[in-house]
Amino acid sequence: MGRIWGLAGWSECLIRVCRSTRFVAWQWLLCAVSAAFRGLTVAMRGYFLFHLLEIRANSSYKVAFEEFLGQDASAQPDVIGKQLMSDRKNLFNKVWDLHTVDTLPSGQTQLFIGLHLIHEVTSPQAFEMLRERDLSVLAPERTVATVDHIVPTDVQARPFQDGLAEQMMSAIEKNCQEFGVTLFDISDERQGIVHAVGPEQGLTQPGMTIACGDSHTSTHGAFGTIAFGIGTSQVAHVLATQTLAMNRPKVRRVVVNGELAPGVFAKDVILYIIRKLGVKAGIGYAYEFAGEVFDRMTMEERMTVCNMSIEGGARCGYINPDLTTVEYLRGRPNVPEGEAFERAAEWWLSLASGDDAEFDDVVEFDAADIEPTVTWGINPAQSVGIGESIGDVEDFPAEERDGVEEALRYMDLQAGQSMKGVKIDVAFIGSCTNGRISDLREAAAIAQGNQVADGVKALVVPGSQLILKQAVAEGLDKIFTEAGFEWRAAGCSMCLAMNPDKLQGREMCASSSNRNFKGRQGSPTGRTLLMSPAMVAAAAIRGEVTDVRDFATVEV
Repeated sequence: MGRIWGLAGWSECLIRVCRSTRFVAWQWLLCAVSAAFRGLTVAMRGYFLFHLLEIRANSSYKVAFEEFLGQDASAQPDVIGKQLMSDRKNLFNKVWDLHTVDTLPSGQTQLFIGLHLIHEVTSPQAFEMLRERDLSVLAPERTVATVDHIVPTDVQARPFQDGLAEQMMSAIEKNCQEFGVTLFDISDERQGIVHAVGPEQGLTQPGMTIACGDSHTSTHGAFGTIAFGIGTSQVAHVLATQTLAMNRPKVRRVVVNGELAPGVFAKDVILYIIRKLGVKAGIGYAYEFAGEVFDRMTMEERMTVCNMSIEGGARCGYINPDLTTVEYLRGRPNVPEGEAFERAAEWWLSLASGDDAEFDDVVEFDAADIEPTVTWGINPAQSVGIGESIGDVEDFPAEERDGVEEALRYMDLQAGQSMKGVKIDVAFIGSCTNGRISDLREAAAIAQGNQVADGVKALVVPGSQLILKQAVAEGLDKIFTEAGFEWRAAGCSMCLAMNPDKLQGREMCASSSNRNFKGRQGSPTGRTLLMSPAMVAAAAIRGEVTDVRDFATVEV
């Protein structure tokens, strides 16, 4: 049947098709066989849905529906026009409804998952759960594995020097081979951070539901998907049933209009939003990012924004697909070609929230208020513009003051202090937030012709092997190494330090990653300052937090 990376789970329409005489017998036969031989807990509708969707690979829903129904889908306004694709629905609710298999007794939705991404840290226990229950992976063709979290970025000879890392690597190799799952290991040029691999391989496409055992799965929302980070037991559930039981979030529209100033990047935009809304404001919500600023962003910039929506408490974040989305996907592996691509693109664009779409909340920001941003505390909302000071404790809401005082003590900073001039020991450019080719270009523009300050250890870690390859072809690796940066292999590296790249003691790190929690980068007392890749490069050169706009190479 071949791989399917197009739109998946158009349940309500497809279930209607199944009710026709042509499909009834096949429906019940498949369900009965599946129940008898797999013993799966997935509802029979959900299991049949998976098989029916296999019939149409890499095509838009409308074309598939016309073929199944045997007549023009436009003649079914009650199905398509009113119930599924109402202009009053935002993208999130359109995609959610199209992937709904059933409503469970708990009130949760049984949601079909179109693409399941796995990695070496959260999958070993999940595969063991399958073995204990004598289950197979229901949809191995919808499951893709890579290795990233524990992969060393310097010495990659096997066995790894870290025994636990070697065990995890061996486990995912064994599990993928046994269960028939495609694996991008370190010998495969497609290997990289899971949230870099999905988009560059064309696995991530608009209208999909995507799950991965990693917090920052929301990255894929940049393509107009709804993408969730899940826990280990949920990884096992998706492997076994290709569905998740989930509560439907509300949807908040986050609008940013106006022009960004020179030296202000996508990372600054999302840090600003999180600062203004807080780390808990998104609980129970999906965020739709909209407005002129996001419309002008490249796909890689949009990925940075959606990546950190989880840091604002949101269940996921997304941006409506547009021509920028379509052109990014054109020609990539696993994407339809020729006329099929044009049909898919038409469908992708139709998913966008319409002018009359309804939201549970709307917030708006002015791009002119955003400047290069740096965190000063121990959560991503504790940040300031580079031209601002931290502020007095009394300036914060009463319920936040204890946390502010704790953060200042931990970071050895003072209320009222400017972040400009804060000394750093380490600079890290990389991660699923900012390890893409555009991030490396921005940082290289600052590094070129300069030297890393004495006493600063500076690392550049591409997000994937293909990003590394492209960077080398552009000569970016030489720019970095000549400036005194260490050029590493692809991996998560110092973002979470489940590998040899760790802070030591009380080191202060300027980092392009996504979390500044206590101990996040490997040392229980280490300190993290989040900022854009260009800001990290500037800090590495000056040896202290610096306004990137002081460098003449910043592009307007």
